[in-house]
Amino acid sequence: QVQLVESGGGLVQAGGSLRLSCLSSGRIGRDFTMGWFRQAPGTEREFVAAIRWGGGATLYADSVKGRFTISRDNAKNTVYLTMNNLKPEDTAVYYCAASVFLSWDRAPERGRYGYWGQGTQVAISS
Repeated sequence: QVQLVESGGGLVQAGGSLRLSCLSSGRIGRDFTMGWFRQAPGTEREFVAAIRWGGGATLYADSVKGRFTISRDNAKNTVYLTMNNLKPEDTAVYYCAASVFLSWDRAPERGRYGYWGQGTQVAISS
């Protein structure tokens, strides 16, 4: 059983940085894909980044490429999202998600993830 808990959200000024963490209560194996999604008020939940646990391949939404980095710590069963040069449009609730045996080309599809955290709020002031 995988339970995900996010942390690290907060309020920062534009141009600042945050690092989100997602801890899994169960072991994450090499067949897992871990993803970060976000949802702003009145919008659909959108893909931010994904990482393949086995091998470490990464994928990013165009809107965050070059500013956000997804990474993992195998020993801690934790995935991170390091966010730099934050913009007001990055304001959202950020969710961690996990999927098993996910085809990599499906990684941006939120419906492919079976495990979700409760979300952590990120707010960027201008």
